[in-house]
Amino acid sequence: MSDNSELLRGSGNVFSDFGRTNAGLEQARAILAAEIIRTLDARSLSTRDAEKLTGVGHSEFSRIRNARLDRFTLDRMIAILGKLDENVEVSITFHPRRYESHDRPNIR
Repeated sequence: MSDNSELLRGSGNVFSDFGRTNAGLEQARAILAAEIIRTLDARSLSTRDAEKLTGVGHSEFSRIRNARLDRFTLDRMIAILGKLDENVEVSITFHPRRYESHDRPNIR
């Protein structure tokens, strides 16, 4: 049996690799969610325990655990980490977009 699989190197942002419109935002949300989950797990906090500690509804922690992040803003997720007594440092980098010649927006 032959394997015709092709190996492709990703960009580091799976959302961008799949052509998502707001790939950078989705990646940032995913990174913050992973950190919130890591913190909950490291401290053995249930969603109910996290609610008692932070005042953030347990259903919000459930949404984060289940990667339903569309209703979260970055600042809200950073605030949740702060309420979990985590120090948060944010670093943003900008890179010019690479367009195919026919995809370049017409800016005047």
